[in-house]
Amino acid sequence: MEVTERKENPLLDRVEIRFVWNHANSPTPSLADMRSAAAKAEPGAKEELVFVKEVSTRFGMPQTTGIALVYGSAESAEFEHEYLKARHSPDKESPAPPKPKPLEEDVAEEEDSEEESEGGDE
Repeated sequence: MEVTERKENPLLDRVEIRFVWNHANSPTPSLADMRSAAAKAEPGAKEELVFVKEVSTRFGMPQTTGIALVYGSAESAEFEHEYLKARHSPDKESPAPPKPKPLEEDVAEEEDSEEESEGGDE
């Protein structure tokens, strides 16, 4: 991971890091990998206070860019959005994918086949 820009934001007690990660011959890095690499790039940073945002991988290129926010304290990290905290929590459970809703045509076909099977002994 290469840090391309480092900006201190003392008002929010955080350091904003823009990074580029070249990952030729390997898969796109996971969120946990990016988070730990950002924590290593900033001296004295705690991994639980690092939030990775705006990650982008261009199609066909082994290069990922993004922004990592490294907070100085847990109190200052409380201002981060809840969805971002949930995404970075270590105990998050992956939700089950939603079941696809049947199309109206499929429902109508099922009703027709049920009526035919209930017809009796003719």
